[in-house]
Amino acid sequence: MNHNDTQHVPTQSMLIDTDVHNGIRDPHDLLPYLDKPWHQQWIGSGTGVGTPYYSPVGVLRKDAIPEEGVSSGSDPIFLVKDHIERYGFDYVILTGQNALEISLNPDIDYGNAVISAYNDYLIDHWLSIDDRYKGAMVINHSDPLYAAKEIMRIGGHPDIVEVIMCSGSTRLYGNRFFHPIYEAAERMGLPVSIHPGTEGRGITGAPTPSGYPSRYMEWHNILPTNYMAHINSMVCEGVFEKFPGVKVVAIEGGIAWLPHLMWRMDKNYKALRDTTPWLSKLPSEYLREHVYLTTQPIEEPEVPAHLVQLIQMCKMEDRILYSSDYPHWDFDHPKMVLSAFPKELRKKVQGGNAAALYGLHKKEILK
Repeated sequence: MNHNDTQHVPTQSMLIDTDVHNGIRDPHDLLPYLDKPWHQQWIGSGTGVGTPYYSPVGVLRKDAIPEEGVSSGSDPIFLVKDHIERYGFDYVILTGQNALEISLNPDIDYGNAVISAYNDYLIDHWLSIDDRYKGAMVINHSDPLYAAKEIMRIGGHPDIVEVIMCSGSTRLYGNRFFHPIYEAAERMGLPVSIHPGTEGRGITGAPTPSGYPSRYMEWHNILPTNYMAHINSMVCEGVFEKFPGVKVVAIEGGIAWLPHLMWRMDKNYKALRDTTPWLSKLPSEYLREHVYLTTQPIEEPEVPAHLVQLIQMCKMEDRILYSSDYPHWDFDHPKMVLSAFPKELRKKVQGGNAAALYGLHKKEILK
């Protein structure tokens, strides 16, 4: 079974948002999907993973609150009007909100129960509402064997197009501990995405190798370094040799960090390749074949062409995906983001690359 078709090239321009954070309207809405022994814990503590950082602007946009007053991103009908129809998206990929952090709860059994409940809730309360919604199923990466079973359980649903896990972790993602996840994702033809924001929370320890930043801005600035560590690990540990069909999407980490990592990996490989004898090509080749980046938070250099040049130098024109991060505070408007790209690259970034990765096709939607 394979949902995505990376050879598919759409004949018409598409607009696809690859990072839309959908939430749960009310914690009680998850109870019908959650085994009863976990009900009290879920209502009382949710994911049970706190954050040490205070953001003066909050996390969710206040102008995206539905009329009923529930939290931003928690009403599927309102999100259609406020986001999909406002900007004319052909599809949006739902990447979840708090459910992403459940992997960092020390109780693995509780995490597994919540993840399965959330995925069933996602299918029933979101994917059934509008066929422009496509889902990223959340997994508990702290239990890769259960995560693999969960991928096999619902990965065949036609509107599930991706596996997603948070980037906060006690181990780097190239570690063989996580290989059951990649084996199942490859079997189901689903990309694996990594999302930041959980560094320093739950069981993960400090968010940087040298400890804790002092405040939210300092912490937020440095998040892409965790992507660099995970992707470096996945290449060097041979994940893409062992699972050649696996595609990885680094969501919400920007773009400009990639050239440095790519060039440094290639330079060191030439001298140290004996330490990774299972690699059959330059690290940069694995990155170009297997790794995708999303635009948000888009870099905004004084000369916009410089960002385009970075993408071209890395030969990643087919690997950049538009994302808005709706309804978070650092939301990126599609017209503003895409205006930085020349016409042909813009067509790829705004939807062509995502359509190819996720196997999505242009169609007329009755509204």
